[in-house]
Amino acid sequence: MKYLVLLLVLGVAYMVWRQGRLAKPGAGAAKPTAAAPEDMVSCAQCGLHLPRPEAIAGPDGALYCSSEHRRIAAGGP
Repeated sequence: MKYLVLLLVLGVAYMVWRQGRLAKPGAGAAKPTAAAPEDMVSCAQCGLHLPRPEAIAGPDGALYCSSEHRRIAAGGP
């Protein structure tokens, strides 16, 4: 008799646990959101493509991948 009561209690506990999991289908596994795409630009000196926030603007408005390329394009030493 005590095994029948134990089996009944375990069955009810399983049903309650399963109902709780079915009620919240995505509670444990949230999908990561993708980052927004960035504008890509090319270096006026070498043509390397890089994100706009990482580019260095020259005095003429052109974008460069490094300060060295900006200096070379300006005709500096």
